[in-house]
Amino acid sequence: MIKVKCLASGSTGNSYAVDDGRSVLLLEAGIRSSRILSGYANLLDRVAGCLVTHEHDDHSKGAVRLTESGIDVYASAGTLDAIRPAGFFRNYRFNTLRAGVQAQIGSWIVLPWEAQHDAAEPLGFLLYSTVTRERLLFATDTYFIPNTFRELNYIMVECNYDLSQLLRNISDGTVPEILKPRLLQSHFSLDNVRAFLTANDLSHVQRIYLLHVSSQNGDKDKFMRDIVALTGKPVTVFWTPRLHLYLSVCG
Repeated sequence: MIKVKCLASGSTGNSYAVDDGRSVLLLEAGIRSSRILSGYANLLDRVAGCLVTHEHDDHSKGAVRLTESGIDVYASAGTLDAIRPAGFFRNYRFNTLRAGVQAQIGSWIVLPWEAQHDAAEPLGFLLYSTVTRERLLFATDTYFIPNTFRELNYIMVECNYDLSQLLRNISDGTVPEILKPRLLQSHFSLDNVRAFLTANDLSHVQRIYLLHVSSQNGDKDKFMRDIVALTGKPVTVFWTPRLHLYLSVCG
């Protein structure tokens, strides 16, 4: 069974780890590397690498320092060009991934796919463990997922905002209206999540993880209730208000 751990989830930073018992993959490096290293201290001897979806700080802040600590970082060429400081282009711990091209990292087979976000070359990841023979989908910071996926066992998906809540916040002045286009064209809403889950075969899914919930425009408890009601699957919500991790679990 794949185990999932989270240190941070949200606009203040993102950091997750998936463990199949043999190898660990870190997903995102959006907090300080010292926090990542200390938070996953008991897993470090089995970390095969860190996958980064895109260059925004809440996903890549600690990536360069992780390479200096001996951890390989994997991302698209566009992402690596954006996060590598001058002089780091020959750092062998930066590894390029391409959408649609599989890579084996430790005991994991990684299939990157194109995400839709306001970033250089954002990716999502379909992960297959050669140990547990399970599939995990990691999808965050995208307003559209063009693919459907077969035989998923775990889904880690962004559920950033509720459109009705966002519109109320804009109406009462809590959220500037100028931010609306970016939110609609860069992040996954509750409606997006519902449509995506409905379009996919969930018969093998053991748990759904909701990520990157907005503290202003989202409602973690409502999101959990809605997705449980829609899918009948256990749901975990990872949410980090002001860098203090909140874990909500149903099922």
